[in-house]
Amino acid sequence: MGADRDRGGRRRPARGVVYAACGTVLLAGCASMPDEGDLRDVEASQRPDAQVRVFAMPPRENAQPEEIVQGFLEALTSDDPRFETARKYLTEGASKKWRPNASTTVLADGPNTVAEHSGSREATGDYAYSLIGTKVATVDSQFAYRPAEGAYSEIVHLSEQKTTDGAKEWRIDALPAGLVMGMSDFQRNYESVNKYYFASNTQGRTGVQLGAVADPVYVREQVDPVTQMVRSVLKGPTSWLKPVVRSSFPTGTALKKGVKSLTPDDQNRLTVPLNAKADRVGQSKCTEMAAQILFTLQDLTPTGIDEVELQRSDGTQSCVINNNQAEVYVVHGPAKRAEYEYFIDGEKRLVRIPGAGSEQEPEPVPGALGDGGKELRAAAVSRDEDTAAGVSLDGRSMYVGSLASGGSLGEAVLRSKATSQDDGLTTPSWDASGDLWVADRGPKDSRLLLLPKGAGDPLVVSTPGLEGRIEAVRVAADGVRIALMVSNGKRTTLLMGRIERGESEGAGGKDTVAIHELSTVAPQLEEVTAMSWAGDSRLVVVGREARGVQQIQYVQVDGSTPVGPAPSALTGVKEIAASEDERLPLVAHSEDGIVRLSSGSQWQTVVKTGMAPVYPG
Repeated sequence: MGADRDRGGRRRPARGVVYAACGTVLLAGCASMPDEGDLRDVEASQRPDAQVRVFAMPPRENAQPEEIVQGFLEALTSDDPRFETARKYLTEGASKKWRPNASTTVLADGPNTVAEHSGSREATGDYAYSLIGTKVATVDSQFAYRPAEGAYSEIVHLSEQKTTDGAKEWRIDALPAGLVMGMSDFQRNYESVNKYYFASNTQGRTGVQLGAVADPVYVREQVDPVTQMVRSVLKGPTSWLKPVVRSSFPTGTALKKGVKSLTPDDQNRLTVPLNAKADRVGQSKCTEMAAQILFTLQDLTPTGIDEVELQRSDGTQSCVINNNQAEVYVVHGPAKRAEYEYFIDGEKRLVRIPGAGSEQEPEPVPGALGDGGKELRAAAVSRDEDTAAGVSLDGRSMYVGSLASGGSLGEAVLRSKATSQDDGLTTPSWDASGDLWVADRGPKDSRLLLLPKGAGDPLVVSTPGLEGRIEAVRVAADGVRIALMVSNGKRTTLLMGRIERGESEGAGGKDTVAIHELSTVAPQLEEVTAMSWAGDSRLVVVGREARGVQQIQYVQVDGSTPVGPAPSALTGVKEIAASEDERLPLVAHSEDGIVRLSSGSQWQTVVKTGMAPVYPG
């Protein structure tokens, strides 16, 4: 029901206790496999209840090559922390070379296997099988998820090995790097978690608060995820995000030697012993470090983490921080909860309704953008809700005005040379520093523009590698990531880019802004028609798959699909708006007018006539 947006973040359902006696599933490598050339599926294990732990069985005595390969593939999907059972299917030499955490390849199904012909196996004493499938994604050594496509084909080679008692047994002596598994097994074994760093390429928010940036990674859900995530935070951000964020942990900081596992106490307090690299940090820096861990772990245990204590290498307390202190000092997501939802009403004015509660009677915003003097087709409201930008009905002019009674509009801050209403300026977007972003669309291409503080000469933003026309722009609350809807031919895709700021070379160098490493966020959708940020690392998207119907779904910034229900179905959606504060309802422009969806309810009509709904940002 609804959009499940009352969690106040990413709070997950409480996990049950794992019972050793009745909550364990053993994976036996006993399915048959062809020794000829026909194709055969490796059945993906069913996704068990969250209380169930899955462990693999070691190879049985006199196991044949097909059993060895099957058993090994099953062992890759178990909850064995160090893949010790999987290694029993390998020769000693192969086990030493194999690095299971180097990467994970996720396939749509399978992997499927086909026997390779290599002459007389009785004579050569070896077997080989191809692992084949269709790639969906890869997870690298930093646990970063990236969508992938194309065929997967790798060889597993087996040979006979002598045991200590002189007998022979089949073992794998050559295999693909890392792990390979089907999507259903990946979803059962791994969960997406945001780790947090601080923006380094923006002016930041006003006051003393730091802006935290979510860096999503995938960790093995049943294999001590708390310790995994703390180690991951200490190692630093993923490669994609690293150029625009910083960590407060000194280089080389790690868990104190001998610390194998971290567990919160019954008061939801986590103690983290660190090595000597962090012994000399001051209180301010230590507080930032503790906040990174606190925000990262907030939804990773059934009851959450309420307090984090960092210890020096000698066991003394370095600092301690709780949730309330962290929220005052560090902001993740929007700096404050949006007071209003906004849209353009039937009179082409900017109007608003309260963001929370049941009140649905729109009122014109204070100032010139709400008095109807300028007919608008789109608008954006600054994150402090003090200023708004409006795009004229013909799409050729953009105005910026105060949301205060008596506020007036001057000349347009930006004009487009577009001659068609299908072209012109997109809906603008405000970042956390108060800068205004918009794309000026031509018949075949577009320019991405930035107006510092919403005024002055626009800065042309460099977009290397971008092919197509920008149809929509949304900047994240953190100010370092940007979502772009781009059309190219008959397809419109959703791309995620990293915002990098700098100065041009030479005396009196001017500010430069560029979008780097654009990556596809919703590869399964052939056409994306609307999108909005809907969390620290999540967007809500309207689109359709090939030969499919329109649907609304959530997607992660890394291109994965988050666990949980999609928003309730809604027909004829033209535009959609969400807040990074997940407690606020979705708002959409559909064939029924302006509608909104609160958690636990169905879509409800606000007004029959209206368009271009937005939240601040």
